[in-house]
Amino acid sequence: MPAFDSNGVSIHYEVFGEKGKPPIVLVHGFAASLDGNWVRPGWIDTLTPLRQVVALDCRGHGESEKPYDAEAYGDNMPDDVIRLMDHLNIEKADLFGYSMGSRISTRLMTAHPERFHSVVLGGIGNVLVARRGGRPHLADAMLAKDKSEVEDPIAKGFRIFAEATGADLKALAASTQGTWTPLTADDLRKVDLPVLIVVGEQDTLIGSADELQAAIPGAELLTIPDREHLTVVPDQRFKDAVVRFLNDRSPA
Repeated sequence: MPAFDSNGVSIHYEVFGEKGKPPIVLVHGFAASLDGNWVRPGWIDTLTPLRQVVALDCRGHGESEKPYDAEAYGDNMPDDVIRLMDHLNIEKADLFGYSMGSRISTRLMTAHPERFHSVVLGGIGNVLVARRGGRPHLADAMLAKDKSEVEDPIAKGFRIFAEATGADLKALAASTQGTWTPLTADDLRKVDLPVLIVVGEQDTLIGSADELQAAIPGAELLTIPDREHLTVVPDQRFKDAVVRFLNDRSPA
């Protein structure tokens, strides 16, 4: 099980596909893992004909180390991606995030645009991008003695999902409380990378994807009918759109 030391935290990752192909880095969502977000929904099989795929388990998730200190999260999470690329001697790659992974990816494309050819943002809208601090109701949901005690329906849904994935609830609670550097409208206006945003039409968690698209120059937006935050992940229309986007922008 490959892992590397990211400033004192062990980060698990996997590399799929042929070494000679251009790399793409995948960053999964909250309470998920590289296996749950990318392997089992068929994304690795979809992408390896086009790219060498690098996927990590974010800190606090999957097989990576799980700190219980909130300060271990936040801005450290995009830093893990850059350190992984450095560890693998990847100078530049395509980037693909989903949900929390898209939040991480927005920080990467604004802070380190020189490291990426293009960016796919799945399951994200203006609310997830703008948020600076933690989500107390979500942390409380993770720390509740039983999911039946959780009243907020969105937080309860995440608690149920976290239990189903066998996640470390205390680590997830800490991860929701990390501090992020604010991302401003001006930061997004300066993005000079091809960006594709893909969301489910019935996704009520993310805010407005249309407003996010309008904030990023030249960004494309695909809204997939009859899909919400989780059911859009394996959708073939999502996969077809990403394949087209990558084929249209193959690195030299």
